[in-house]
Amino acid sequence: MADQKDILIVEDEADLAELVRFNLEREGYACRCAGDGASAQEQIRHGVPDLIVLDRMLPGTSGDELAARVKGDARTAAVHIIMLTAKADEADELVGFALGVDDYVTKPFSMKKLVARVGAVLRRGGGEEPVTGRLAAGRLVLDPERHELTLDGEAVPTTTTEFKLLAALMASKGRVLSRSQLIDAAMGSDAVVTDRTIDVHITALRKKLGGKSGETKAADWIQTVRGVGYTFRPPAA
Repeated sequence: MADQKDILIVEDEADLAELVRFNLEREGYACRCAGDGASAQEQIRHGVPDLIVLDRMLPGTSGDELAARVKGDARTAAVHIIMLTAKADEADELVGFALGVDDYVTKPFSMKKLVARVGAVLRRGGGEEPVTGRLAAGRLVLDPERHELTLDGEAVPTTTTEFKLLAALMASKGRVLSRSQLIDAAMGSDAVVTDRTIDVHITALRKKLGGKSGETKAADWIQTVRGVGYTFRPPAA
């Protein structure tokens, strides 16, 4: 199959890895398995997968470390990652999303849920039309063509999802966007995520949008509208 997606399952519980492999292969995906970080890196060297199903608690190299290596290498930076974790509180998710993890699935989970998440992540990008023009608000400049965000002339590193979220907010020109609208803009209309996922991404984005001493933080320009969603309102020039 020419467009068959390649999935690498990194899980040290062999029975669980095989169960995940069986269910994904039944959906038409090509799957490989690795029991630890070192084996996973060897697999990636032999062929870059489209998506990695990654256990967070691995022997040796942790899932977080492996995600950082994958996202930090230009050859593999575009690989999607779904993290399997025994716990997923906001602090854990902030770490993962900052590394570029696409989604979390908390153990124990149903195979139906995991398969749905895999399909949704691989379909992302088919939602609303992306913002293409350069956006500027005071000291903040977002350039979609270069995928570059600068604050006070200095580059601000963001994940793809954070970048798309900010682009949608800046392009809305003060309109309030619901969490559902932001999910569509940043992840695609087929994304199987909760509203809380957007909240976690917004929290991570705000942490990156500090400012020089004595100035209003750009993070404050992303405002929460209780019960509705978010809006972007920089100070008047």
